[in-house]
Amino acid sequence: MSDAQQTNPEIGPLPMAEFDAVVVGAGFAGMYMLHCLRQLGLSVRVYEAGEDVGGTWYWNRYPGARCDSESIYYMFSDHLSAEILQEWSWSERFAAQPEILRYLQFVADKLDLRRDIQFQTRISAAAYDESSNRWEISTADGENIRATFLICAVGCLSVTNLPVIAGLESFEGAWYHTGNWPHEAVDFTGQRVAVIGTGATGVQIVPEIAQQAAHLYVFQRTANYDIPGRNRPLDQQYSQTVKAAYQQIWQKLRVSAGGFPHEAMQHSALSVTPEERQRVYADAWAAGGFQFFMSTFNDYSTNQEANEILAEFIRSEIRKTVHNPAVAELLAPKDHPFGTKRPPLEHGYYASFNRDNVTLIDARSTPIEAITPTGIRTSDAEYTIDRIIFATGFDAMTGPLFKLNITGRSGLALNEKWQDGPQTYLGIATSGFPNMFIITGPQSPSVFTNMPVAIEQHVEWIRDCIQYMRAHALHSIEAQREAEDGWVAHATELAEQSMLLTTASWWVGANIPGKPRVVYPYVGGLGSYREKCAAVVTQGYTGFILSSS
Repeated sequence: MSDAQQTNPEIGPLPMAEFDAVVVGAGFAGMYMLHCLRQLGLSVRVYEAGEDVGGTWYWNRYPGARCDSESIYYMFSDHLSAEILQEWSWSERFAAQPEILRYLQFVADKLDLRRDIQFQTRISAAAYDESSNRWEISTADGENIRATFLICAVGCLSVTNLPVIAGLESFEGAWYHTGNWPHEAVDFTGQRVAVIGTGATGVQIVPEIAQQAAHLYVFQRTANYDIPGRNRPLDQQYSQTVKAAYQQIWQKLRVSAGGFPHEAMQHSALSVTPEERQRVYADAWAAGGFQFFMSTFNDYSTNQEANEILAEFIRSEIRKTVHNPAVAELLAPKDHPFGTKRPPLEHGYYASFNRDNVTLIDARSTPIEAITPTGIRTSDAEYTIDRIIFATGFDAMTGPLFKLNITGRSGLALNEKWQDGPQTYLGIATSGFPNMFIITGPQSPSVFTNMPVAIEQHVEWIRDCIQYMRAHALHSIEAQREAEDGWVAHATELAEQSMLLTTASWWVGANIPGKPRVVYPYVGGLGSYREKCAAVVTQGYTGFILSSS
């Protein structure tokens, strides 16, 4: 990128925009980062590809989309605004996409955030200029910007993964990806619909489409351990009780392993009788939500025998729900331990397979060979289809960062540096890329947590770091290579102690051909991670190179 000015053919050269900080993305992370940097008095511009705030909740509008974290914890804390925390009330235990988007729009209105956000603008490149210690940033429509700090708030799941299937271009019907859903309503009434993929988005969309479609074909390659959500309306009295306790609740969330208030029993599933285990699991299953595994026994993730006991309990519940024994067995996972793939919450998913208009296709034993002009051909049959829905997930964690085309010192591209897997310090910074911060990036707790809690911790750490730099007349901060190597080794060691690498999941990059097989999130827990980040600050930003020139 040159220092040349932009040119408008009507009015001639335009000055290059200059900011203290550029933030990419206007979801939870970008909105809170903007608010915090404003409080420091910095000039900030947020760039957002969508037409409004919302991030993942702006794009993921598919039927059934809702959060898996309970609504009352899936929001900004009083660190953003005690007033907003008290004013906003959720209508459901697990809020649906439209309500979450309304909440984020409400926050943007209350804090007047939009005046510093440039919508419908994609960042096409960002390059660090060593001579000026500034980031030079380009947009897809030709705008050039300079900033001291580049802050990536692009989310972990914002680059869709569309599998390469022969013949898609020949399909005569309409097709959709859940991660980039049309803003207008899509009517599937009377249609023959295929859903490809049975991860979290597939589990949410299937019950909704089943109620509309003439026939729904669900193509499943890997069965998941889906947990009942037990969604319900939230009454006003309950909401008021929660609001009165928010300060204590958030203190608990911040020090917990996953950003949730649930606490596991301090003993093994193997230390009690089979009858007691059954009672504990049955009670938690009836309650629904992630507390099913978070608040029961403490060793499902470390002890294979305990994990299998928990897995068999889930399989038994699937068999109780799904009437056709053969279909139930296909839906009951047997090829991986519980918790090594993301366990979605289901709201009528298993019951959908009791409908006459829903057919489950085993895409592992009879894989999809091609998409034809009129449908989908597998190794043993051809299905006539009017609409295809790809619920095939995302190029997680690194995909959104690589899409920004970031280059650091000496022209080193981030995707080149990370070609064998991410290399970060604390998941926040990476050596060779000064004054660049990543919010909930790889090797941070991120997707293993209730995201707003993890986001707040990262944003506040970055805010405090920039405030420290300004107070001490420091102009540059960069991760030391040795500290980065130490953090990567630490994250890898913890990951190898878990069962995660035994399973092909998006957590280890297995859904993207050629992507390095490593555990991308940090598995050490949010509370422990928070302590490590705080210790770095207490020790004078140990592991970072700080420069005043």
